[in-house]
Amino acid sequence: MMVVMMMVVVVMMVVVVMMVVVEMVVVMMRVVVMMVMVVVVVMMVVVMMVVMVLVVVVVVMMVVVMMVVVMMIKVVEMVVVMTIMVMMVVVVMITVVVVMLVVVMMVVMMMVVVMMMVVVVVVMMVVVMMVVVMMIKVVVMVVMMTIMVVVVVVVVMLMMTIVVVVVVVTVMMMVVVTVMMVVVVVVVMMMVVVMVVMMMMVVMVVAVAVVVVVMVVMTMMVVMMTIMTATMMMVV
Repeated sequence: MMVVMMMVVVVMMVVVVMMVVVEMVVVMMRVVVMMVMVVVVVMMVVVMMVVMVLVVVVVVMMVVVMMVVVMMIKVVEMVVVMTIMVMMVVVVMITVVVVMLVVVMMVVMMMVVVMMMVVVVVVMMVVVMMVVVMMIKVVVMVVMMTIMVVVVVVVVMLMMTIVVVVVVVTVMMMVVVTVMMVVVVVVVMMMVVVMVVMMMMVVMVVAVAVVVVVMVVMTMMVVMMTIMTATMMMVV
């Protein structure tokens, strides 16, 4: 009987020990579950902070891009205004040159008229003198007529040479000024086109960079949500 009682006591002690062990295991599992929940909560907080930081970064980048676009628009506006001013200066210069050429041509024409009048007066005086000399002496008349013809021919040749030289110089000046103005206008227009194309390329590069950043942020958010969902499923 003593042996039986001792065996019963041993069995009861084993049962009690097993119950205590089971309780300790249950308590440890609860502690583990609470620690896992705390870790999950901390991870969710960290993920939310990262997402908020990414959102702030994206917003800041968008604001910077908008400021850059506004500055580029201001630069384009300044370039257009500068181009208009340059074209106005070119037009004023062309007008001044044309007015100067007209004034020079008018002065030349007046000089030509005055010289022709002088030539006519000289010829008339020579004719009168030749008539008087002819009345005095026929031989002297012939000689004076020959001299008059020579003088007239020389004067006419000189006048024709002066007129041709003035016309040629004026035409050459007009051609040179016109060619220079056309070259200036073409160069200015080419510079404006090149600057506009460069600005369009910069805007396209900035837009592509913004799209890439947004796609990366969305991909990271999807990955974070997937990790959080998998973690919650594992905990459950």
